[in-house]
Amino acid sequence: MKQYLFVNFKTYEESTGTKAVSLAKLLSAEFDGSVEIIPVVQALDLKEITSSASLKVFAQHIDPVFFGSNTGKILPEAVKSAGAFGTVLNHAENKVENDFIKKAVQRCKETGLKIMLCAENLKRAKQLAVFNPDFIAVEPPELIGGDISVSTANPKLISDSVKAIHKINKNIIVITGAGVKNSSDVSKALELGSQGVFVASGIVCAKDKQKALKELISGFK
Repeated sequence: MKQYLFVNFKTYEESTGTKAVSLAKLLSAEFDGSVEIIPVVQALDLKEITSSASLKVFAQHIDPVFFGSNTGKILPEAVKSAGAFGTVLNHAENKVENDFIKKAVQRCKETGLKIMLCAENLKRAKQLAVFNPDFIAVEPPELIGGDISVSTANPKLISDSVKAIHKINKNIIVITGAGVKNSSDVSKALELGSQGVFVASGIVCAKDKQKALKELISGFK
């Protein structure tokens, strides 16, 4: 069963512009095929990162629009053309309504982009599963950016979400996010039924990013 490490670059100074490219290259250097490492990057950094790192890269957002008059929106085709493999939607820091998600999932499928939807709780996870995304990341917002992992603070949320999502669509890959910082957090998330983790500050803001990355990857073994 394939396992995943999604790394959310957010808009940290440490993961913007040339620093984003350097971080993506670091992730690429540690990629050995055993765990799929996927940077989730800002739209403006997409093209340079996809041409510099041999990884499947996700955009942080798209809008369900078509070619035309959509000033300020992020066109799925433009993201795909810049080299993106997929996109993330409904992160706690950029929530959208279910109607938006339904349209966005359809646009991603039309464009050939994979899509990961973020769910803040079990109820939302069930709602999102109906739209048949490729991934659902279960992320309680109160734990995002903190030092306590959801796999420690609320393990039942993970196991219950995996069961509920797979009851609706067994092909959806469930990812665990929020507060994931070390190998123990990763291994526990996997034990509870998820196929990977979604991290940000644990790597992006670490003083020794390579060490932090190696620590997290060791949890998959």
